[in-house]
Amino acid sequence: MSDPTRTSQSTRHATDPAAAAARTPAAAVAPTIRRPLAAAFRAALTVAALTGLVLATLGDPAPAHLLTRFTVQANLALALVSAGSAHRAWTGRRPVSPRLTGALLCFLALPALVHYALPAADTTAFTLPGTGTPTAAQALSRLLLHGLTPLAAIADWLLLTAPRGFRLPCAWQWPAYPLLYLAFALAFPATAGAPPPTVTTALTLALAVCLLPLITIGIDQVRPSPRLHKNRISPTGISPLK
Repeated sequence: MSDPTRTSQSTRHATDPAAAAARTPAAAVAPTIRRPLAAAFRAALTVAALTGLVLATLGDPAPAHLLTRFTVQANLALALVSAGSAHRAWTGRRPVSPRLTGALLCFLALPALVHYALPAADTTAFTLPGTGTPTAAQALSRLLLHGLTPLAAIADWLLLTAPRGFRLPCAWQWPAYPLLYLAFALAFPATAGAPPPTVTTALTLALAVCLLPLITIGIDQVRPSPRLHKNRISPTGISPLK
């Protein structure tokens, strides 16, 4: 026979909201934290990348060849990832993996470094094509894709994400694609739509490809949490940034 007292207690616990809440995992009742500031910034970053890409096609007589350019590929990836990241921030979903965002950060920084600091490599397939005086569309496209989007991606990383999300294995994972692309540009310069880099330039590019992830990971390990979001980092390490 069943125990009436035990049956009564079981019924009471089943209908008691407090008891039900106590048995519910904390993760299941965690509030959805939307991050409208991050969403707006990443949406603007998406628009900037797409605008630069459209202007690049308008100012190029063979726009299809632009897809072989490293900076175009990096900014296309940025537009897609930023759009998805903006949606996640707006709806309060889990952020995009730092492994992906860190790789994009390095991919964007490389053409900017080549364009502004390595003039000997500026004619390689890592940057946008162009000879002579650029048109207004070409000049604005270079400003957006070589200057604005890399700086905005760095600002997103430093101001809108929690630190120490990058891991040491990324130091050898992130250079894989740029190094393969460099080998492709050396082996098939006609397909890449740019003259092959000299040995010195190729070695310089390879060194930059390998150093950028190490520098990025090192900075990420020592940088403080963004002031705007201090003491608002979740226990899981996912930053509820707004």
